[in-house]
Amino acid sequence: MNLCVIPARGGSKRIPKKNIKNFCGKPIILWSIEEAIKSKCFEKIIVSTDDEEIANLVKSHGVDVPFVRPKELSDDYTETIPVIAHAIKQHTKIHQSPTNVCCIYAAAPFIRAIDLQICLEKLENSTAEFTFPATSYAYPIQRSFRIRNNLRAEMFQPEYSNSRSQDLEEAYHDAGQFYWGKVDTWLESNSIIDKNACPLLLPRYRVQDIDTLEDWQNAEVMFNAISGNKLKI
Repeated sequence: MNLCVIPARGGSKRIPKKNIKNFCGKPIILWSIEEAIKSKCFEKIIVSTDDEEIANLVKSHGVDVPFVRPKELSDDYTETIPVIAHAIKQHTKIHQSPTNVCCIYAAAPFIRAIDLQICLEKLENSTAEFTFPATSYAYPIQRSFRIRNNLRAEMFQPEYSNSRSQDLEEAYHDAGQFYWGKVDTWLESNSIIDKNACPLLLPRYRVQDIDTLEDWQNAEVMFNAISGNKLKI
């Protein structure tokens, strides 16, 4: 069976109540839930949370919250893999062990059912242990720089300071939407993005990591543009 786990803790500091904050007409977590259901990839969809308000919201939309996530897995430093591994173990205590598990982030309004389907197919028909959406950087990372304490710029890789953009290797980053993985890989891995992970490339206009209020505002503008709504800028 295929299991979907949506991690949604309640302690977001930079964006209070981030995972249930209204995003373009509905609590943001519902965009993830609705696309997961629409994909028809899953026999079971559960939410892993430590927050009663989040639990009550998703339950009212037919999604199971079979356990309360422990405090040690709900702080600002907890990584994704331990949270999903915990959910797998809790689920397996009552139900059969899943074959494939997908972690879908709660704040991922650009997620699409078709991408979930494509990445599941990639996982099942290849030797990949994880599959996930990604996109390219808009600017060559080789020419990025830091700002020092004296407010002066310093390139990370000064050897590329005079290189033409078209001569530099293109770089990519995780879209921050979801990860498909085989169950044993979730339970045994220390990292998702490595040589055994297979990305699905998305256009940049469909990718926005939401960590700050500015990110949130950018995401709403992008989402409204894609949806054909009148922009509210």
